[in-house]
Amino acid sequence: MGFLSVLSTAHQWVRERVSPGDAVVDATAGNGVDTRFLAELIGKRGTVYAFDIQEAALAATRDRLAPLEEEGRMPDVRLVLDSHERMRNHVLPAHAGSIAAIMFNLGYLPGADPSVITRPDSSIAALEAAIGLLKPGGVLTCVLYPGHPGGEDEAEAVAGWAAALPAAAGQAVLYRMAQKPAAPYLIAVERSRK
Repeated sequence: MGFLSVLSTAHQWVRERVSPGDAVVDATAGNGVDTRFLAELIGKRGTVYAFDIQEAALAATRDRLAPLEEEGRMPDVRLVLDSHERMRNHVLPAHAGSIAAIMFNLGYLPGADPSVITRPDSSIAALEAAIGLLKPGGVLTCVLYPGHPGGEDEAEAVAGWAAALPAAAGQAVLYRMAQKPAAPYLIAVERSRK
């Protein structure tokens, strides 16, 4: 038996902190895997905000959510065609400071143009916004992909941001395969409970 993948670990850490009826964010909707995971966790009474800059990603996310809609299990899902750095502009004031989990899966949209990637400047701005939206004890997960062009710079920027995060804001952890520097890895932050 091996270790859990970074994606499975992110899901496990989120699952431990999210309850039915919560508000959650998928900061990078992509093909909708995390959006659907979050939608199933929070149930019909919750709210999911899912962001992406590509309409193709939101269309794929809609398709992945369709079975929940057909089964009558769909929460309030808000698909937002905008950069994750502007998430504060789209999250309802009632949810600001009460988001249970925010998931990032950086890099590029699988199956799409690999030159359209997340960038360090917008990702760091998005992480800063995310910390302010989390409730005490809420979790932020960020899967990084240093193995693609531009991915290593972004991963280093995010790792530096997490390492410099004041303890009063939250506790950061790193989940990584030490022998494989180009493999994807996970950084997570639990918002301070104070």
